[in-house]
Amino acid sequence: MKFAQSTTQTIVLIAFFAAVLCPKLFAMTTDLKPLNLRTEYKITPVTDVVKPRLSWELTATGRGQVQTAYQLLVASSSELLASDKADLWNSNKVIGNTTNQVEYGGKPLASRTVCFWKVRSWDKTGQPGPWSATAKWEMGLLNKADWKAEWIGNDLTALGKGKTYQLPPAPFFRKETQLKGSVKRARLYVTSLGLYEFQLNGKRIGKDYFTPGWTDYNKRVYYQTYDVTSDVKAGKNALGAVIADGWYAGYLGYALLVGNPVVRNFYGNVPLLKAQLEVEYTSGEKETIASDQTWKTNHGPIVEADLLNGETYNANLEFDNWSKAGYDDSKWKNSAIYPDKPERKIEAYPGNTIQVFQELKAKTVTPKAGGRYLFDLGQNFAGLVRLNVKGNKGDTITLKFGEVLFPNGEIMTENLRKARATDTYILKGKKEGETWTPKFTYHGFQYVEVSGFRTAPGLEAITGIVLSSATPSAGSFETDNKLINKLYENIVWTQRSNYFDVPTDCPQRDERLGWTGDAQAYIQSATFNNDISAFFTKWLVDLNDAQRADHTYPIYAPAPNVRKTDTYSPGWSEAGIICPYTIYKTYGDTKVIREFWPNMVAYLKFMEAKSKGEYVYKEASFEDISPKGGFGDWLSVGKKTPPDLLATMYYGYVASMMAEMAKAIGKLDESAYYDAIFTKIKQALLTHYTDKTGKFKTNSAAYGDGNGYVDGEMGFDGHTQTAYANAIYMHMLMPELNQKAGNWLVDLIKANNNKLSTGFLGVKPLLPALSSTGHSNEAYKLLLSTEYPSWGFEVKNGANTIWERWNSYIKGKGFENNAGMNSFNHYAFGSVNEWLFDYAAGLKVGEAGYRTFTIKPEIAKEGINEVKATYRSINGMIETGWKKTGSAISLTITVPVNTIATVFIPTTNPATVLEAKKAIKTNPAINIKGFKEGYLQVEIGSGTYQFTSQN
Repeated sequence: MKFAQSTTQTIVLIAFFAAVLCPKLFAMTTDLKPLNLRTEYKITPVTDVVKPRLSWELTATGRGQVQTAYQLLVASSSELLASDKADLWNSNKVIGNTTNQVEYGGKPLASRTVCFWKVRSWDKTGQPGPWSATAKWEMGLLNKADWKAEWIGNDLTALGKGKTYQLPPAPFFRKETQLKGSVKRARLYVTSLGLYEFQLNGKRIGKDYFTPGWTDYNKRVYYQTYDVTSDVKAGKNALGAVIADGWYAGYLGYALLVGNPVVRNFYGNVPLLKAQLEVEYTSGEKETIASDQTWKTNHGPIVEADLLNGETYNANLEFDNWSKAGYDDSKWKNSAIYPDKPERKIEAYPGNTIQVFQELKAKTVTPKAGGRYLFDLGQNFAGLVRLNVKGNKGDTITLKFGEVLFPNGEIMTENLRKARATDTYILKGKKEGETWTPKFTYHGFQYVEVSGFRTAPGLEAITGIVLSSATPSAGSFETDNKLINKLYENIVWTQRSNYFDVPTDCPQRDERLGWTGDAQAYIQSATFNNDISAFFTKWLVDLNDAQRADHTYPIYAPAPNVRKTDTYSPGWSEAGIICPYTIYKTYGDTKVIREFWPNMVAYLKFMEAKSKGEYVYKEASFEDISPKGGFGDWLSVGKKTPPDLLATMYYGYVASMMAEMAKAIGKLDESAYYDAIFTKIKQALLTHYTDKTGKFKTNSAAYGDGNGYVDGEMGFDGHTQTAYANAIYMHMLMPELNQKAGNWLVDLIKANNNKLSTGFLGVKPLLPALSSTGHSNEAYKLLLSTEYPSWGFEVKNGANTIWERWNSYIKGKGFENNAGMNSFNHYAFGSVNEWLFDYAAGLKVGEAGYRTFTIKPEIAKEGINEVKATYRSINGMIETGWKKTGSAISLTITVPVNTIATVFIPTTNPATVLEAKKAIKTNPAINIKGFKEGYLQVEIGSGTYQFTSQN
């Protein structure tokens, strides 16, 4: 990619000097226009980043268009900005092609400042394009002193008296206030320790759910800001809030299952609210209404509310119009004030809040014995249902949730383990019927079993509400093969279900934790489906807040220690480096490197010390953690890859990432240091773990009978699919061994009846390792297989999401390990998505942020004749697609403005390659680089290209 980078710089410099020296020559207009303006990755956000980063994309007609300069204007009002009066910042003309991660460089910004901005760009001829549309961001409360609100609560712990689940009711809060006159501007700043829903004058505020999000509440809590100018009025107004235990005080993970000393109240015992309404009148006067002891509180219809266990609602206990002015709250009591923790930060939420993605109508409703009805929503997902029901006062509707059915058609709930996952609604008896949706729980399900209906319900009785963190859609992938299209659809649904404020492992059972192994294995795949920049901006804070005292990263984050033996694990802990690196490469984000650099360095120092200066982890090096060796290649099939071998590879892998990240932030000495570490690890790995031929080996006797290791009874072997796949993928081999390793990998697959045997750590690198060593056909065979274990086997057996186990369910046979660990919505094996985009579609990032990239599609010999993929990078939309018709191949590519693509056109005869039906050697927009190994390599700038070739 070095050539591409220098090419970009050369184009920019030539265009700049041409425009300066010969302005009349280039006196023409340009349609180079900025769009999709974002601040800190988001559109119109509220942020407390004091120098927020600005980004934009560019569009233009024609080919090879680049930005040679830009100008940013930032003003305190839209009127000033419209007049080009940038009272906050005028960047003036800045030479260069940067269009993202541009740090605000104007006047210091105070809390509550609203900033309006626009940008224009100069094209390759030096001509300025039109100004963009106006964008804006708003500064949040930058100092803790800006908060006038108190933490208020209502301790209802004594009312949670269940035998297994101690579930207290949710407290309600309200406050009436008299606003003095016409309101110019009103902002609601609100957070909670727990979960909140806020109402103003009877209206729910915002479209967010499960706010303020999950954090280590002892270190920080986030708040949301809502523009409520249109929701308040002169005169009497009522503020109302309901809060629940949520992640703060509710049940978490598998703590109950494993008998942890703590099963709930991991951060605190009583959920708390902090809110303030700030009003600016048209007269200029300002007023703040803040939570304090004068707010009234009570408990009512939400009898129970827990993320894992469900919600119980008694409509007979409702407070009609409780959040409207004039409600009689004389029987409510005053709120209690709770002290703050001085060290706890209160910050603006940086991620993507959870919102409704779509609604799903029931496909079928089936009567069952005992007055039960089974609703099929047609898709496994994470979220809630809306219940529509008619009945008598006191009738009880019970809703149970499951992902799949037993062969006899009954709902399967054993895999939920200790998650009760049951919602209950007690009717008020309204003649016109009643509608209810829970507020503070969610489930992972496709089927809902409902009991308590007086008459047979119709399909409209249950509607699915799909919830997910609102990460913007970024990509698409489609082929002419229905199996692969379904696989991709399943991957997308699984990501949607599990990117739920944190990257959870599953949405249904008593777990739902941000497992670091799953997160690091899948993150690259995730980038192709959605813009996860803001989502991971948030979670990487959670991960680093959870870094342990020994500087290792935990196995999940946030980390409330749901099992007292949980520590760290090789292959899991490296998420602390792999995830920031992926965000850097995908979005050109160097801030994430700088922010967490000390944490990453500390982890590498731990790993070096753990190797005792030998740069290799010999067998049984990690016997001090539980499970011994860590989780290793979780859920692999057959003999286990030694966890210490994998740990050594991961050590080298992240050392190479540290070298690249250090260079990106100008730490050249540290870059050289980590490069040297990487080399030492490779040498030590090969010395200890390979024989004279280069084949991986291990001293299996060091593991004894395997007791204490994951699947240790299966025995350990260095010569495994997972070992070679990771070694190739992570560049841990010398060049002369790489091809050998690829051949051994193929031999192992063939010896396994042409099937994979990899688990969580082996599946992601498997197909890339095959492709990069010239075994594309074997990669496609595995992709297209429908035999166990394979992705196609899941699809064939009815999957509409990715399963935790390759054989979670077999038609005609039933479930595997059903009540133990059997999630049907688990994205780890969905990491094949990375290969779909990188190799089947051929798209790979070059310079960070896709400033440069390659397109090198691998053409399937059989089974797939067409592939189309799109990816909206931070620099704009990339499209790549190929189609095979007989011996002819067509390749359609779109390159965004201001980027350069190196394209490898598959062909056996370069002379047959055409673009738009014309010989490419006559096209000045195409730079021919050469022909090698069945590909004609060309370099192209922005535009859409239609290549055809004979192969």
